[in-house]
Amino acid sequence: MAETTNSGARERIETDAQAAALVHKMRAGERRATALVITELERLSTAAPILLRAMQPYLGHALVVGFTGPPGAGKSTLVNAVIAELRGAGKSVGVIAVDPSSPVSGGSILGDRIRMTAALDDDGVFVRSLASRGYLGGLSPAAVRVIDALDAAGRDIVLLETVGTGQSEIDVAEVADVRVVISAPGLGDDIQAMKSGLLEIADIMVVNKGDRPGAEQTLQQLLGALSIRAMRHNKVPVLKTTATTGEGVAELVDAVAGKGRELEAAGPLARRRRRARYLIARAASDLVAERIRAGGAATLDTLADEVLAGALGPAEAARRLLGQ
Repeated sequence: MAETTNSGARERIETDAQAAALVHKMRAGERRATALVITELERLSTAAPILLRAMQPYLGHALVVGFTGPPGAGKSTLVNAVIAELRGAGKSVGVIAVDPSSPVSGGSILGDRIRMTAALDDDGVFVRSLASRGYLGGLSPAAVRVIDALDAAGRDIVLLETVGTGQSEIDVAEVADVRVVISAPGLGDDIQAMKSGLLEIADIMVVNKGDRPGAEQTLQQLLGALSIRAMRHNKVPVLKTTATTGEGVAELVDAVAGKGRELEAAGPLARRRRRARYLIARAASDLVAERIRAGGAATLDTLADEVLAGALGPAEAARRLLGQ
């Protein structure tokens, strides 16, 4: 039995009919229903599979746009400006802000959500903060389930802002339909670090804080880095924005829309299949990690000694550890 609790109210989700009713409320714009569904999916409660079944007919509509980049680039402020631009165009928006996890509770710190003032008192915007829960790729698998909830709720666009830890955030490439990589002037050697990581996944590059000294130089550095990459990267637009004033935000939204139109020919199934592959790969990785932990440090040390002695190769040691 699954129970959803909010402000003292309880809602039991035990049957397909109950799940369908809740999803119907969510699609009708009831914010509480959306919050309840997302909570169950994030917790992966016993109600989650039932809700996922109920949402299936409504999936594949939303364009998922990932925003990533190093700390200090102004991602949250830029996402806030993008929300305002999209709402001005009449688009309904879902936002998933992935924050660092609290080392005590494991929950998100909610810093991004606090800065998203464009979402306040606007029923056309639904913001949910998620904890990264230690995933080095900047996302937890719960983010994909929340994307499905916002998609099923009828949001036109889902904005996904990752935690901001540098080039380890490449998970967003598997989850987002359009990947926006944000940089800013004055971040030291950041462009060099991005060349082998985030730069490779970008559909759109943005130099934010464009009113600061060095913004044009940063833009030219990115153009230079892209020019020596494969042909696909030569076509990546590099834009300059100043999120605090709104300068360049309309051009960014237009670029995102253009990339979205390019994806329409592939159809929604291809986009959803990529996210399903990501979930499968994550689950497989977790199972391998669990198997390694179950083997114990002694077993791992024994295999390590055999590798050091030349009696085993690393691949064979890994197969033995996994019982293959």
